Amino acid sequence: MEEEKIVQSAQKGDKDAFGMLVEKHRNKMFYLAYSMTNNRETADDLAQEIFIKAYRALPRFNLKSKFSTWLYRIGINTVKDFYRKESGIEKVSLDDHIEIEDRVDLNRESEKQEKLELVKRSIGKLQEKHRIILTLRDIQGKSYSEIAEILNISLGTVDSRLFRARKKLRKVMAPYLSLFRRES
Repeated sequence: MEEEKIVQSAQKGDKDAFGMLVEKHRNKMFYLAYSMTNNRETADDLAQEIFIKAYRALPRFNLKSKFSTWLYRIGINTVKDFYRKESGIEKVSLDDHIEIEDRVDLNRESEKQEKLELVKRSIGKLQEKHRIILTLRDIQGKSYSEIAEILNISLGTVDSRLFRARKKLRKVMAPYLSLFRRES
């Protein structure tokens, strides 16, 4: 069954149809939240909250955009709300010195996983708008037009914001780039 029909069934109260939507998009929402919080438990809680909000708002979804676009918008807003509510969560600015909790041990089997975690931590040090755009494009693989629709910005803004985000990420990661060059 195509997604639009599943959405329409869910809008009519079909809980199995909504369950299908959750199943299809669960991992995407988890990874969206995880890439913005870098905490698995928080990401899991936020993913659940995203679907609760989507379920409650589903009757108002008008099918003018794709369901996934609408869901990403809810997801991003849910994470933003979480950060606004949680005063105890420390936000790190680009000006802060980067500290890696665990040193990268190139002799360990988990080298690739550590490098991935380093990239995720580095993305976490960027401004929110840059974290979001990198997550949507480079982690979630969204197209420029999908990102523009999700964030309600122009394609030109997507392009320039992504350029700046990647430039800032390179700056944050500069001290660690030699770790990645050793593989080449």
